[in-house]
Amino acid sequence: MSWDFTEDAAFLALCDAYKESGEPSAMEFLAHGEGAFHFQELTQNAAGEGIDLSDSDALDEFQQEVIDSLEEMCS
Repeated sequence: MSWDFTEDAAFLALCDAYKESGEPSAMEFLAHGEGAFHFQELTQNAAGEGIDLSDSDALDEFQQEVIDSLEEMCS
């Protein structure tokens, strides 16, 4: 993927919300409430950048990259 989503405003908001939530699991955070909202916004921004996430494998891979980045950068 050539788009650096970690610089996107939606990811930065997701990171801040994850920090504030106190949730230890990024995966659980993305599955509910504010985390799900920001992740959806991030996927929409990815589509705007030309990233095709219509394939479930591509979406799963993107979600795992986001989870890994949240745990690495936002914990």
